[in-house]
Amino acid sequence: MGGTDFIIGCVGKPSAGKSTFFNAATEGSNAKVGNFPFTTINPNEGIGFFLTDCPCTNNPECQCSPRYGRCLNGRRFVPVKLLDVAGLIPGAHEGRGLGNKFLDDLRHADVLMHVIDVSGTTNEKGETTIGYDASQDHAWLMEEMQIWIFNNLWSRWASIARRQKATNSSLVLTFSQQFSGYGAQQPLIETVLRTFDARLRKGPAVSAEPTKYEEDWEPRNLGNDLTAWDKERVMELVKVFVELRFPFVLVLNKCDVGGDADRNVMKISEKFTNQPLVMCSALAECFLQKMKQQKYVLYEAGDCTFYTRADADDKFCMMDEATREKARKLKPVDDKNASRLEKIKDMVIYRYGSSGVHEAIRAAVTRLGNRVPVYPVRHWNTTGSKGANLYAECLLVPRNTRMRDFAGMLHVAMERNFLYAEGPDGRRLKESDPLTEENNVVRIVTDTSGV
Repeated sequence: MGGTDFIIGCVGKPSAGKSTFFNAATEGSNAKVGNFPFTTINPNEGIGFFLTDCPCTNNPECQCSPRYGRCLNGRRFVPVKLLDVAGLIPGAHEGRGLGNKFLDDLRHADVLMHVIDVSGTTNEKGETTIGYDASQDHAWLMEEMQIWIFNNLWSRWASIARRQKATNSSLVLTFSQQFSGYGAQQPLIETVLRTFDARLRKGPAVSAEPTKYEEDWEPRNLGNDLTAWDKERVMELVKVFVELRFPFVLVLNKCDVGGDADRNVMKISEKFTNQPLVMCSALAECFLQKMKQQKYVLYEAGDCTFYTRADADDKFCMMDEATREKARKLKPVDDKNASRLEKIKDMVIYRYGSSGVHEAIRAAVTRLGNRVPVYPVRHWNTTGSKGANLYAECLLVPRNTRMRDFAGMLHVAMERNFLYAEGPDGRRLKESDPLTEENNVVRIVTDTSGV
């Protein structure tokens, strides 16, 4: 996988274009696409790509050949794991539409991309309509997740509260045990309790970044007796937990369809001010990929434009001579497809800068703590077989990760035997130095292997 330790979930109601988005993001997955509910019964996993600049552009002697993903003209495609969860509908927490199974699948994701039909041409069940208020979709999805987790917790609350009181267990430890099934670790639970405690006293919310374990820490306003908590307080805690455990990116799909897209974009942006929004046309991305494979267009994922055979003969079309020569070798496009390509260029590319598919993946990775692409190298030599694959590995690492901790991500022995890290200029980096974009190409030196 090239060092990704997270999963990006793709969720949404039926017919919102979720599976089309998944196919576009994974460049042709096996997810079945249909215009009716529950086309995708079992979750599908696939590999998408995080796009970033590759350091090989600063090293002309290097022949870049990534072990995972690819590098095209200095643009690195770093693999990330995507999970396509079957369509959700209101009432999923009650088991409607296999809802409990779908919701249970979400707990494996670290961040969620909610694909929303922003055109308003499908209702909450995925049925064709007109004038639907698409801003409702994220509200009811959040509510489904909250009720699902609340029901699981409240059904055992009396037993949980009695045990906590009898053992005098801390709230951090108690809730760490209860929320562990949702992929939550103790540092996150402490952050949840701190945030909830701060909101009860109407103080400033604390950072969502997990802190170190503090087993003796207890909230000031929550008390340490869970038997005194009522349903409302438990539900409010669950809401904070869902907010911090499941960060979202809202993918506003079908932005080129028309309907009430502009009105719905405005509503969603006003209603969910803390959620990143990405304008998207997954169908346009799929079509461009198909036309590229059939050699009708020059296009790469994430590009802000594309070229056809006709563009090669247009002296007013801005492109370098090498690109123009490639365009001359393309197949001519018939009138029907030319019209469709022109619409994509006008309604998607020129208006939003791209199809939005890979921008959504980038936004999702950013929601995971602003990850930095890091390139661990074994040798600085750029000649011979070793140098030909200098930037073979790329890991998406949380910003400010310590050098020694990064060594441990590569191998436990490298962390144990860590001496120092070294940059391309020979500068030595200490074990406590943080990883950033300025020092993301490093060689780890140990006291045993010397690699």
